[in-house]
Amino acid sequence: MDGVVVIDKPAGRTSHDVVSEVKRIMGARKAGHTGTLDPMATGVLPVCLDEATKLAGFFSDERKEYLATMRLGIKTDTLDTEGRITGTSDKRVTEEEVRGALLKMVGKISQVPPAYSAVKYQGEPLYKWARRGVFVEKAARNVEIYEIAVFPVSLPDVTFKVSCSKGTYIRTLCSDVGENLGCGACLSKLRRLKSGFFSEEMAVSLDNGGRTNKKEELQKKILSMASTLPSLASLEITNEAAEKLLAGFQPSAAMMKSHVLPFLEAGDVIKLTNSGGCLVAIIEMLVATRSLPELEDKCQAARIVRVFNNWQN
Repeated sequence: MDGVVVIDKPAGRTSHDVVSEVKRIMGARKAGHTGTLDPMATGVLPVCLDEATKLAGFFSDERKEYLATMRLGIKTDTLDTEGRITGTSDKRVTEEEVRGALLKMVGKISQVPPAYSAVKYQGEPLYKWARRGVFVEKAARNVEIYEIAVFPVSLPDVTFKVSCSKGTYIRTLCSDVGENLGCGACLSKLRRLKSGFFSEEMAVSLDNGGRTNKKEELQKKILSMASTLPSLASLEITNEAAEKLLAGFQPSAAMMKSHVLPFLEAGDVIKLTNSGGCLVAIIEMLVATRSLPELEDKCQAARIVRVFNNWQN
């Protein structure tokens, strides 16, 4: 069951609820997602199963892509249309002004996490504090907007596609644009199109079919652990070497000399697979491969970042 399945999250359900359902359908021991989507949001939610839960940290830093709709003239306490309205405005703005305000957000910007968000404070997410009437001030965070493409505008609604770094809140982006325009704004619709390597073309809906049929569909769409890290260089090692790594032995110069990639530098992170293509470990090089011949065979040449058991199955 080790691997990642991409779910097309429906609106109205939490990311946690979706993960719990996938875990139940698949009979997995462990499951986790790689980045929370708000209940109102839909789209790409990668769910890691069993051993693949060890990979979640490798996916969370990757860029995201969203299709969003912003509604002008309304402010809410949650920064989206599901919240309580806190202000309205009849100020008229032009399509050109809206496009300009959005495009000015491209680049490195500072955002304050919304009061209703999953950011933790004293061990609890902010939205739980907010529901109790406690609004915690959080420090602004630096995020990056890589690109914004604005679709034909139909005021007061504005639909746009945005590519951004991890930790970017599209609700906050809409609210900040509304403030800059002087009319206020909030998020009315959000769909995640991509989360790093994972795209909506890979996604499976949970809405149709019985539990048995859905399990079969999900099993067909499970992505192997090794395939979900396409940006990492790959080395094939022997089962004997894999056994040593699993037992806690760090990669030695002797091991790396026999499985060398000539271009590796100290600090490079690579994946190790067995002859069947199963992911055995992720390691970080401590030396450049050009320096390996100078090392004694017993010297440590790399450090284990993660080691996995699934290759034994």
